[in-house]
Amino acid sequence: MKPEFFTDPLFLRITASLAIIAGGYLLYRLVGALSLRRARSGAAALPSAGRNIPVLLYFTTPTCAPCKTIQRPAIQRLQEQLGNRLLVIEVDASAQPEFASQWGVLSVPTTYLIDRGGQPRHVNHGVASAEKLMTQIQDIL
Repeated sequence: MKPEFFTDPLFLRITASLAIIAGGYLLYRLVGALSLRRARSGAAALPSAGRNIPVLLYFTTPTCAPCKTIQRPAIQRLQEQLGNRLLVIEVDASAQPEFASQWGVLSVPTTYLIDRGGQPRHVNHGVASAEKLMTQIQDIL
């Protein structure tokens, strides 16, 4: 005989909600890991090869409002702080769809942080704050 607690509708709803949240988080991490794996094959084609500095690869489009109002200003703040210690490459995903597809870009903005050795280390699907990007950059410096 089960205790009544485990059959209480509130307990069942909370358990289902937690399972959905955990499943969504795991799916998000899996998509990020698969994007990085796919991007490793495209990293060799970057024009930054041999520069020995981290690269922020930023995919955008001319019609992306969050790119213009949130993401680009965050990246500009990083450039002001880091100067020539970070190379930013902005790619118009609508003008270069094959390149965006090669990197696994499904939506914009998408940013990849590539370490000094040319290996993609972090991916952000959607807007990433300047603070989050700085933390990721410090991780690869």
